[in-house]
Amino acid sequence: MALMLKSATAKAAVRGSRQVTRAAIEWYGPDRPKYLGWLSGETPAYLTGEFAGDYGWDTAGLSADPETFRRYRELELIHARWAMLGALGCVTPELLAKNGVKFGEAVWFKAGAQIFQEGGLNYLGNSSLIHAQSILATLACQVILMGLVEGYRVNGGPAGEGLDPLYPGEAFDPLGL
Repeated sequence: MALMLKSATAKAAVRGSRQVTRAAIEWYGPDRPKYLGWLSGETPAYLTGEFAGDYGWDTAGLSADPETFRRYRELELIHARWAMLGALGCVTPELLAKNGVKFGEAVWFKAGAQIFQEGGLNYLGNSSLIHAQSILATLACQVILMGLVEGYRVNGGPAGEGLDPLYPGEAFDPLGL
């Protein structure tokens, strides 16, 4: 029985990898789907289907210059990572509040309004941790801290020598993904 189970698992793994490979080929290269299907016409020569999301449409010519395209791609990846952290920041207080941690307001779209209440905003319900009373001071701290982080990243940052700045791996990818 165990031998039969191993054999079935091995066949499923091979079959699954073929499907993934076939699916990847469908979305890249010259035969990839176009943004308007058969009505798309001729795609610009610089849109080769090499990158994700290339459906042969660039009316503004934003991808025409390879250096500009490289920069836009880098910025999009950085902003996507910040957005994922922001989404985690929206969900985490609600999950913690649901599991017994006391918050003033755990719902993310209501939490910011607490700064305008009498006494300001206590982060994590602790007045000695961070006690925000001014939206302008909070904004200034946010701009300064984010500016420092982005300046550090742009000037070489934590990636070190010989690592790809977009996909550094090593300590930045503990799960090996």
